[in-house]
Amino acid sequence: MAAAIALSAPAWGQDVDGSTRTLGTITVTGGRPTSLPTQIPTTIEGTTREQIEATVNATDAEDALKYLPSLVVRKRYIGDYNHAVLATRASGTGNSARSMVYADGIPLSNLLGNGATFAPRWGMVSPEEIERVDVLYGPFSAAYPGNSVGAVVDYVTRMPEKFEAHVKLSGAAGRFEQYGSSSSPSANQLDLSLGGRNGDWSWWLSANRTHSKGQALVFGNRLLSAGTVGSAGVPVTGAVFGLSPTNQPWWLVGGSTIYDTEQTQAKLKLAYDFSPTVRATYTLGGWNNSTYGAVDSYLRDRNGVPVYSGRVNIAGRTYNLDTPSLALAPTQNDITHTMQGLSVKSHTGGVFDWELSGSLYDYGKDQLRTPTTAQWLAGRTTDMKGTGWNTLKAAGTWRPTGSAEGVGAHVVDFGVQQDTAHLRTQVRNTAEWYAGPALTPFSQFNGNTQLQSLYAQDTWRFAKDWKTTLGLRYEHWTAYGGELGNATSVLRFNERSENHVSPKAAIAWQANGDWLFKASAGRAIRNPTVSELYQGQILGSTIVNTNPDLRPERSWTTELSAERDLKGWGVDGLLRATLFLERTKDALYSQTAANGITTIQNVDAIRTRGLELAANLYDAGIKGLELGGSLTLADSKIVANSGFPASVGAQQPRVPRVRAALLATYKPDANWAFTFGARYSGKQFGTLDNSDPNGFTYTGFSKYFVTDIRVRYRIDKQWSAAVGIDNLNNYRYWAFHPYPQRTFVAELKFDL
Repeated sequence: MAAAIALSAPAWGQDVDGSTRTLGTITVTGGRPTSLPTQIPTTIEGTTREQIEATVNATDAEDALKYLPSLVVRKRYIGDYNHAVLATRASGTGNSARSMVYADGIPLSNLLGNGATFAPRWGMVSPEEIERVDVLYGPFSAAYPGNSVGAVVDYVTRMPEKFEAHVKLSGAAGRFEQYGSSSSPSANQLDLSLGGRNGDWSWWLSANRTHSKGQALVFGNRLLSAGTVGSAGVPVTGAVFGLSPTNQPWWLVGGSTIYDTEQTQAKLKLAYDFSPTVRATYTLGGWNNSTYGAVDSYLRDRNGVPVYSGRVNIAGRTYNLDTPSLALAPTQNDITHTMQGLSVKSHTGGVFDWELSGSLYDYGKDQLRTPTTAQWLAGRTTDMKGTGWNTLKAAGTWRPTGSAEGVGAHVVDFGVQQDTAHLRTQVRNTAEWYAGPALTPFSQFNGNTQLQSLYAQDTWRFAKDWKTTLGLRYEHWTAYGGELGNATSVLRFNERSENHVSPKAAIAWQANGDWLFKASAGRAIRNPTVSELYQGQILGSTIVNTNPDLRPERSWTTELSAERDLKGWGVDGLLRATLFLERTKDALYSQTAANGITTIQNVDAIRTRGLELAANLYDAGIKGLELGGSLTLADSKIVANSGFPASVGAQQPRVPRVRAALLATYKPDANWAFTFGARYSGKQFGTLDNSDPNGFTYTGFSKYFVTDIRVRYRIDKQWSAAVGIDNLNNYRYWAFHPYPQRTFVAELKFDL
């Protein structure tokens, strides 16, 4: 695809300038190097800063992934901080722990849990600081834990070689119409950054502010069958009749979680060159988020006054808006997170290079407030202060012959890693939900996991046109300090630990100047996250819906690729076809057991097989026209599940059979770029047994076809402007919550 030209290039092993191809590896010319192991002959895709600026209406860092093959980010509005989960070939938007996201090698993935509320911390990267984004598909590198089973994403951010400064002002506006909700979502952003180099020091300072107003994301509802026939309750009008995902009739009574969000991000990066080949880099990032979730009731009494709570009468039936939980309730979320990273690396390119690095991500403040009473007086606070993760790494690269090229050349990567995650969640009652002090305890969830790893992999060019990589990863996983509490007691869990070994292998054959063939296979162990182990409920002195003995997910993934340089066919372009197969045992999903209790359980086996096609054409029949696209076909089935036999044979939740993307960019000269993009996803299900066929409704998962346009104009050397429309065709689609409808975007940028 046109937005992914640079990393269709890596898939082919092409230089960034498009000059050479070398047996399925990538050579980076210019810019900062990726942290991905690019010497491995497997699928790597991505995009550069120049391509993002020309083709993507990028308001958040995750937008850079919008048109890459098989990737989908569940972004519900500009600045979505808690549900923007990444989906990959064989993993849906409910499987956040099955992919890894890094910024300059610092992990942004939130591996404290697995699900929509554990999205990567995208807010720690602003679109303006991105140099490029690289994506490694599948668990084929021994350098990454089993969470890489879907993909590894690495954001490479700016580090200037001379003084530079940038200012960008952008805005977005749209309309949203759904059920009885009608609003005008909008956003404005200001990006400021400057950096430079002074002797052996280089530095970068950046700040970003985003203020956005989103559409209603949650819709209060009551099933028609839950009403009692009669005249009791306040007579109301305005309720909207509809069908639930299981096609049960229900009433929609209002929209809520209408977010008004203000986010600020600031970052300092310092680098010092001890020598021409040894550099130390320090990164400090801060992210602040304040979000108020408003409520809009559709219901009106006889006097036209909105009704938010109590017993109401809709069309001759009585419903209680307060139980079993509030149908309509506001929220307030205040967050301050910090990220730090320090690394010292050598980059000689000779016989031996090394790296020492560490990172720390800290929830300095993370508090959610919600009311629990009909009058919106008393409520609860959920405080996650003290939550976070940290990493340590020592790694080396050995080239026995002093080079990565030539027959007989070896590149041996090895290292030791430690990744630790801490979950601290205190839920307390408060007399005044919005600003009152936290008082009596309601529940708590605490625990830790630690992964200690050793890995080694050898990439060997054993013949002129052949290259292979063999790797092995050993992991020692520990879960400790687990606690689950209610208002009166705390139950503690025993420490547990496991050891696992994950082999990796890849091979590439350059058949001739036009054809390259590759095969990769790897095992991945995705250990249970802290929240999967320790979040639950206590009844009396018994834990009823958590399982501290969950087994880890065990996946074997294989892919076979054929890549073609289209110049042999008289076309300047690249074509790739990849067959992939993944079999996962003990997949971790929420399901209801035979005793009626819903909890995280192990699904015995899920099998996914599919085909991914990706193509890029440059000067495609018209000078300046670039065309690209991808098509992913996936057959993902639950093949064994003793805990829920009705799900056997069903489609894996949130993994559609078809995904596709198309991007066309026309550049008539050096100043103008006109882009048209399209994205498609087939029918999805949200339940293990596929009992939710109605995707076009609240809590449903629908198919979609969305088109986007963008026009960018470089006014002069310093100034540029762009306008665009996302969801041009105003498609109304869902992933539990509604996605944005037609949105207009404009930006003005100054570069010095």
